[in-house]
Amino acid sequence: MKDKLYTIPVNDAFDKGGECPLCNMIDELEQKAIDFTMGPSYMEDDVRGETSRLGFCERHIELLYKNQNRLGLSLIIKSHMDKIINDVEKLSANDVKTTVPSLFKKHSDNFSVADYIEKLSKTCYICSKIDSTFERYIATVFYLYQHEEEFRMKFKDSRGFCTRHYSILYKEANKHLSGRQFKEFIEILNSLYLNNMKRVRDDLEWFINKFDYRYANEPWKNSKDALPRAIKKTNSISLD
Repeated sequence: MKDKLYTIPVNDAFDKGGECPLCNMIDELEQKAIDFTMGPSYMEDDVRGETSRLGFCERHIELLYKNQNRLGLSLIIKSHMDKIINDVEKLSANDVKTTVPSLFKKHSDNFSVADYIEKLSKTCYICSKIDSTFERYIATVFYLYQHEEEFRMKFKDSRGFCTRHYSILYKEANKHLSGRQFKEFIEILNSLYLNNMKRVRDDLEWFINKFDYRYANEPWKNSKDALPRAIKKTNSISLD
């Protein structure tokens, strides 16, 4: 298989296995984004400008804190707080009806403090870095499915996908595939999702049964890690 831009991480994610190859991609992108943000880049003006403008979601501020670069994170958060204070002061000083062009590119003549805070609560520097690359990964999945028999077999042999990423693949399919190949892809995708959801559901059911004294002497089978795998399937969260 000829590896082009983005095909290596996509193939690596499917090779890694697990309950959702697309979650593998997200996990890798997330770690790289955290490392980048807390590396020397946080001293660069363009990076600091974006982190000050966008801030971080609850999940990623927690991961940044766990990175242990407390000085770097303190500098980043201080700049973000300076930005918020400056923007809110401007908005409130003008009877909450002005524009803060530095937050979002689209201007509004009726932009209030409440609007500002609401939009700020929905932005995250780490999420934006992940999302921009992940979109290209999704396109690469379909490119490889179209052109590489080896990848199609890898796709068919996977353990399916979490609900979130199943939905993304389902919605994006008609943008990249057509005719017989589109129909085949959807059939395979549905089968992978449902069969593997049932597999994990059955493992979880057996895990529950093991807490019943009647099953105390029965083997665990594949159920010992059923709960984190079920959470992966339903909520796209890695707990291992």
